Amino acid sequence: MMHLSFATKRYVAFLIAFLSLWKATFSVIRFSMPEEMDEGSVVANLPTDLGINIESLTKLDLRLDIIDSKKYLQINKDTGELYIGEKIDRESLCTYTPCVLKLSVIIENPLRIFDLEFDITDINDNAPHFRRDQLQLDISESAPPGVRFSIMNAVDPDAGSNSVKTYWLSESEHFKIELQAGTDGSKFADLILKMPLDREKQAVHNLILIAVDGGVPARSGTASIAVQVLDANDNAPQFDQDVYTVDITENSPIGSLVMKLSATDTDEGPNGDIVYNFTKYTSVLTEDIFYLNPDNGEIRVKGEIDYEKTTAFEIHVEAKDKGRVQLSGNCKLIFLVTDMNDNYPLISIKSFVGSVKESVAIGTVIALISVSDRDSAENGQIELTINKQLPFSLQKSCESHCYDLVVMKNLDREQVPEYDITLTVQDKGSPPLSDQETVTLELLDVNDNAPLFRKSFYTIPVMENNAPGLLLGSVTAFDPDLYENQYLVYYIIEREISNTSMSMLFSINPEKGDVYALKTFDYEREKEFLFHIEARDSGAPPLSSNVTVHIIILDQNDNTPLIVSPWRAHGSVVEEVIPRSTDKGHLIAKVIAIDSDSVQNSRVMYQFLQVPDTALFSLDQYNGEIRTMRMFSYRDPRHLRLVVIAKDNGDPALSATVTIKLSTVEHVVKAFSETSEVPLEYDTFSNLNLYLLIGLGSVSFLLLMTILVTIVLKCQKPKPPKATPPCRNSVVNQRSSTVADSTLVSNDAYWLFLAETRKGKVVVKQPISDIVSSIPRSTGLTETSKSAASNLQYSK
Repeated sequence: MMHLSFATKRYVAFLIAFLSLWKATFSVIRFSMPEEMDEGSVVANLPTDLGINIESLTKLDLRLDIIDSKKYLQINKDTGELYIGEKIDRESLCTYTPCVLKLSVIIENPLRIFDLEFDITDINDNAPHFRRDQLQLDISESAPPGVRFSIMNAVDPDAGSNSVKTYWLSESEHFKIELQAGTDGSKFADLILKMPLDREKQAVHNLILIAVDGGVPARSGTASIAVQVLDANDNAPQFDQDVYTVDITENSPIGSLVMKLSATDTDEGPNGDIVYNFTKYTSVLTEDIFYLNPDNGEIRVKGEIDYEKTTAFEIHVEAKDKGRVQLSGNCKLIFLVTDMNDNYPLISIKSFVGSVKESVAIGTVIALISVSDRDSAENGQIELTINKQLPFSLQKSCESHCYDLVVMKNLDREQVPEYDITLTVQDKGSPPLSDQETVTLELLDVNDNAPLFRKSFYTIPVMENNAPGLLLGSVTAFDPDLYENQYLVYYIIEREISNTSMSMLFSINPEKGDVYALKTFDYEREKEFLFHIEARDSGAPPLSSNVTVHIIILDQNDNTPLIVSPWRAHGSVVEEVIPRSTDKGHLIAKVIAIDSDSVQNSRVMYQFLQVPDTALFSLDQYNGEIRTMRMFSYRDPRHLRLVVIAKDNGDPALSATVTIKLSTVEHVVKAFSETSEVPLEYDTFSNLNLYLLIGLGSVSFLLLMTILVTIVLKCQKPKPPKATPPCRNSVVNQRSSTVADSTLVSNDAYWLFLAETRKGKVVVKQPISDIVSSIPRSTGLTETSKSAASNLQYSK
């Protein structure tokens, strides 16, 4: 065992004690506690935290070395607990973040020193408040929408999320606010004019500005803004940029020129003279460092610029003219303080593909990038990133700072036509320095979108009797692709109806989608058409889609009523013979007219066009019955002439007339036809009546069966996707009617059995087959139809 001298042992012991004391002196123990804790609250247990034996606590003689001016913390020497001696207000203690309370714990025996640091965390104990409760703004009524106005910002001594988070403006149709954020994280708002002001309508606008912090619960402060609208036509000064970014070196000489602002005002005289001023958004610290010449806009250094204190300055400048009603323009200056000893990292784009097809494959390399930094150590260690939420990624391609920019997701030009890719390089120095480079990638279109019609179903009404070539409507589609992939051509999908091709009925402009009629339509023949239109783009391969078009033919009053009773085979005059002893209310004749139009256009009403005595005859305007209103007298003439007009309900109305010549006799003479005339008693059911009814019933039954068979045959044909237009089966429009007093509907033959009388005999003068064959079958109705004498005669 080596023996040491006494002097050597003392030196070693002294060295060990010195190293222990040095280690204890320079070790720092950190704590965290919130502000505004109650007095007496324990914040630390020194025996536990410092590793001291609590049994020897009284011998160690603990005491605090207070670094700050106030004694916020105290030691309980019996327990070693460190407690609140005076309530701590972070805003009073610190004007910066983070807020740290430093003190030392000294142990006398043996001598040891512990440095303690307490991080005072902020609580939301302060509400935002404005520098002034009221603000007066003068705004000209000629101020254009979008102009900005400087208003006061709120101050909240709290820090972090407890400071001012947002602003709210009371409801106003003329004003809104836009939030701005300073480089130091402060929030303020610009007042923006949404719509022009009108002093004659409202001269003063009273607004309430509310500042809200981000604490839980949130606190707020309010200020009122009175906007006085001035009547002026001046132009506000304007800067050539809204934001100026200027690099300034720290420790710049006092008086050195930083930059010179230049605002322009198109007005003349005092209205064009500009005065420059700092706005209220510029902090007091910034105004102490920089001087703004109000006349020429020069900004010079007037205070010390320290990079370690402030790395950037944000200055808001207002340019105001000298007009009677002053207008102003604003700009923001960002002064970036650069360290004289630092070097920024650099980005070098070796290769970049400026445009790719939107169908580019995942994994395609679109750029080769290299980065470099002339610094060393941590200041030379750099990292390259791109802005988030982009379908690209950076992949390292070499051991040094080389990267590939690669496509990672499918691209769609219709959603995002181009991408601004911001490359950011940053070193690991303190503070870190960075650089950015933005490249724009354009996506080229491919034909990946089919045309899309604006509607899923088009219904186009067309009035019948249209002129050929009439424009019916437009059927257009949209294709979000570009160039030839967007150019559309329209087609009518070919389909035949009743052996007629759709291309013979309609045409479409292949470029515009306008649909035209190629023929004149008749509602009585065709009521609707259903077909498809296809839109096809010009891409390779082309894409297409189709839509259903429903053409509805609207009825027009183009058919004149046809008088079918009393029947007139060879002329327009009907002769009737009646006895003069006819009682009041006797049915003289019944006029029946049919109209092949529909709805309103087919409703027929009857009127006397000529009547010898309005007190003798009456005409029912709905069913056409002509009856006597009194008995004949000796004064009444023996020959009477009645003219009845049948008029439809169209606009304009169409009509037909019939003339009835009445001959009154004392007694009715029985007439005999050239064929067999069989007198029949009206109240006696004879064989002829039976045969006549059986014949009419058979004809009706055969006609009904023919119609049903025709409908069944039509329905057995192959049906298109949509319902085909209904067929017209007869001259008479398909409708149901009920006519009283033996009026029959649905076929021309039904109108022939028209025999009504009180009591008497009916004489049939002509076979029914001859009467049916004499009815005209043409659908074109003339205004007046001729006929022979009535087929039925009445006799008493």
